Amino acid sequence: MKRLRIMMVCGFGLGSSLVLRMTVDEVLQKHNIKAETFSSDADTAVGQRYDLVITSGEMEKLFASIEEPVIVIDNFLSPDEVEEKALPVIQKMMAEE
Repeated sequence: MKRLRIMMVCGFGLGSSLVLRMTVDEVLQKHNIKAETFSSDADTAVGQRYDLVITSGEMEKLFASIEEPVIVIDNFLSPDEVEEKALPVIQKMMAEE
């Protein structure tokens, strides 16, 4: 089974995307989902290889022309929001493989 590559994106690829990555990793671990997660800054994100993007509303427009799903998270510290918005998409993508 292929592991999903999930990219978290913020403006500079440092603080907030790392916080979001930790929250996503927590949710994935809770649900026994194996995926590769990584953080990126807005400038290099477009050139990355990924299956799913999780980001803020401000960064969403960068991905308007891609096929891969883009999930907007408002509170990067909220596992509940990640479970509500991202988990169903991740589970569906894993089932399709």
